[in-house]
Amino acid sequence: MPNTPSLRDRALRYLAQREHSRAELARKLAPHAESEEQLQALLDTLAAKRQLSDERYADARAHQLEKKYGSARILQDLKAHGVDNELARQTAAAARGGDLERARAIWRRKFRAAPGNREDRARHTRFLQSRGFSFDVIRAVLEDKGEEE
Repeated sequence: MPNTPSLRDRALRYLAQREHSRAELARKLAPHAESEEQLQALLDTLAAKRQLSDERYADARAHQLEKKYGSARILQDLKAHGVDNELARQTAAAARGGDLERARAIWRRKFRAAPGNREDRARHTRFLQSRGFSFDVIRAVLEDKGEEE
């Protein structure tokens, strides 16, 4: 099997494409590992060499998600990808500072006009809520729009 890439080569190829969390990379490499010990040893080596970093992954993923989502959705996504709970909370908290501005921009792209009635307001609220914004942020966005127009 000379054409079969080694486990380390596969890991480096995945990491060259984009950042991965430790859990995500372990899941992708598990079918190709001879044993769990071999896989964990490789992951430990990559982490020691700073080629694999959950912190870098969390920052990159949060930056990518900030374009469309609020801090609650970012927190949920990071946890789903195997990032440590405390690191995920810290990363989402850092993103929380810009929630209001992001919510306004996302709301403007989607709706362009203030809600005209209760049903529209409920629809706008559900949309922003599904994007991971808190009720305080949603209320601020919708009240600002109501005053401007």
